[in-house]
Amino acid sequence: MALKIFRTKHVKAFDDSEDSLHRCLSAWDLTFLGIGAIIGTGIFVLTGIAAATQAGPAVVLSFVIAGFACVFAALSYAELSSAIGGCGSAYGYTYAAFGEMFAFIIGWNLLLEYGISVAAVANGWSGYFCNALSAIDLALPEALTKAPKMGGIINLPAFLIILILMILLIIGVKQSAKANNAMVFVKLITIIIFVGIAAFNVHPENWHPFMPYGWFERLPDGKTTGVFAGASTVFFAYVGFDAVSTAAEEAKNPQKDLPFGIISSLAFCTLVYILVAGLLTGIVPYTDLNVASPVAHALSLLGFNWASALISTGVISGLTTVMLVLYYGLTRIVYAMSRDGLLSPFFSKVNAHTQTPIRIIVLCGILMAMIAGLMPLGDLAELVNIGTLAAFAFVCLGVIIMRVTHPDMHRPFRSPFSPLFPILGMISCGGLMAFLPAITWLRFIVWLVIGLIVYFTYSFHNSQLNEKNKHISL
Repeated sequence: MALKIFRTKHVKAFDDSEDSLHRCLSAWDLTFLGIGAIIGTGIFVLTGIAAATQAGPAVVLSFVIAGFACVFAALSYAELSSAIGGCGSAYGYTYAAFGEMFAFIIGWNLLLEYGISVAAVANGWSGYFCNALSAIDLALPEALTKAPKMGGIINLPAFLIILILMILLIIGVKQSAKANNAMVFVKLITIIIFVGIAAFNVHPENWHPFMPYGWFERLPDGKTTGVFAGASTVFFAYVGFDAVSTAAEEAKNPQKDLPFGIISSLAFCTLVYILVAGLLTGIVPYTDLNVASPVAHALSLLGFNWASALISTGVISGLTTVMLVLYYGLTRIVYAMSRDGLLSPFFSKVNAHTQTPIRIIVLCGILMAMIAGLMPLGDLAELVNIGTLAAFAFVCLGVIIMRVTHPDMHRPFRSPFSPLFPILGMISCGGLMAFLPAITWLRFIVWLVIGLIVYFTYSFHNSQLNEKNKHISL
């Protein structure tokens, strides 16, 4: 029933009707979309934090472990995106495979993923922005650049950049594939500059000890260290490849192009992460990398101030695009859930003048700005990761369920060695969740409890699926 209703509501978007979105994205456009969404705070900020506080130079292994978990999930995403089509994202796939309640839970987690991701990227953006201001002797007071937990009052740049993006989205800013490709080019140039300089300034002694924190240890205060803990943190670097699936309605040939875009962007970014992490911990001691802008900071320590400033500029530009794409994706998830009756119809109202869901944009923008200004990056990244890992695990399980319940469904792309790879995806994602700190689990459970209260007090009674069942019973 859920799959039938899902197809009735969403697959018609693939028809070339006047109401459908314009199919203009090629396989390579989707690949660049994935690279544009993936390469951001994870590589430019979290690499240094994870190395300094959790894994040391072995953060390279953390990226490999997190990458493997994502590969299994990516293969599952690719199969479902090619077979189901329609409205992309784990929310849509879960709706088709498991039905309404599980779809709500995953959608609720996606709200956490996208919303907190924007706040986390804003933190990384703020670090590089403040670094650029300092370079021209216009440094902000320290109290206005740190969250209260870090000894400040508010991270003002992080707060303000989200409000600026909110205004841009309200007036109807459109992200074209060409603009995204240009921003990806800027970020790749930034990385090439860093690699070109770092490759000739590596000091192998900085890689010793290679694994100072071991594989994993849970500290008395609930925090975690070690390679596996580092993998749970740097997993944030991969958040974004699933955003490719939300472009299903704009893809020229979604059944073929979506799997290509998802897998190729993930593979490319994994190689880039490993290379940058290895070089970053090789040019300066890992203990010096617990700063808001580790890549620029490392180049400054080497005396390449011009390169540090250039990279800061490129990172600021690139992270701005990442925030805008994630912010836009969040509004689409809220809109889809509201349209399906799982959230109030208040959120599915589109402004007649701007043709944008202003209510969603404003509400999300204010909440994300407050979170970005008042919470430090480390806490935000861990909170994003646990929700995303849960969504990935459900997508992997969805492949197994759909193979059993709909064995004859046309699948242009099939995850190899099924059910082995989906099971490995579930195990690896669940394992990374286990290595997250206890406080992160507590926050996640509280978020889920709130979500279940919303579902059983409102969503269950007002959903389109429930309305359909009522008509059938009559």
